[in-house]
Amino acid sequence: MIFYLSCTGNTLWAANRLSKSLQESLVPVTDPAATATAYRLKEGEKLGFCFPVHGWRPPKIVRDFIRRLTVENMSGHYSFALCTAGDNIGETMDIFQQDLKQRGIKLNSTFSLIMPESYVGMPFMDVDKPAKEAQKKKMAAELLTQYIEMIDNEEDGIRRLTIGNWPRINSRIIGGYFVRHLVTDKPFRVDEQRCVKCGKCASVCPTANVIGGKDRFPAWKRDGSCLACFACYHHCPTRAIEYGRRTKNKGQYYYKP
Repeated sequence: MIFYLSCTGNTLWAANRLSKSLQESLVPVTDPAATATAYRLKEGEKLGFCFPVHGWRPPKIVRDFIRRLTVENMSGHYSFALCTAGDNIGETMDIFQQDLKQRGIKLNSTFSLIMPESYVGMPFMDVDKPAKEAQKKKMAAELLTQYIEMIDNEEDGIRRLTIGNWPRINSRIIGGYFVRHLVTDKPFRVDEQRCVKCGKCASVCPTANVIGGKDRFPAWKRDGSCLACFACYHHCPTRAIEYGRRTKNKGQYYYKP
């Protein structure tokens, strides 16, 4: 069983490969069925977690899910976690492991994959150029093949993580600011002259925070459910969605095979 969150598709690509190779089922943490947070693993079943890094931390929705999670029979079952990021992960996995420890779950091994950048909510951040995007995808595919073999063989104590420089500053200080001030849908706006009312933005939002659909202009709920993942922005075919002035003249990205 692999619990996962994906916003612009990087993590979904990795989770799908893990699921197919390991023959493990996928459970999205945003699915209504995932609110039933008591689970019992089948004989021989592994427990996995896949999620993107948000502000050098696990996404709030993932942490909230873990706080409610109960696995009734962890003993004897292999567990792992894999996160995706555009650059580095800081102390993301340390934070995640502490959250799991509170639920009595210990990870056997942890992994990270550097994937194309999708966060565009800060002035100095943009998507990768095509050549860098392609290079990241190629390297991630090669690494994931190695990770799958390690997980399939139930190798213990593996810690293949791109932590980067100043992990504590990034995760604790900048990450704290990110959670408090940047995880919000308040700056999102739609240019009604550009919007073609296709409904794509609403359909790709992982938390159903975008109200709308075909033949309707989108609106954001402003109720705290937004992850600031920019899935709506990146999937808009006419660039009708902006995040205040922070996304002006920036690129778009979502995972394509």
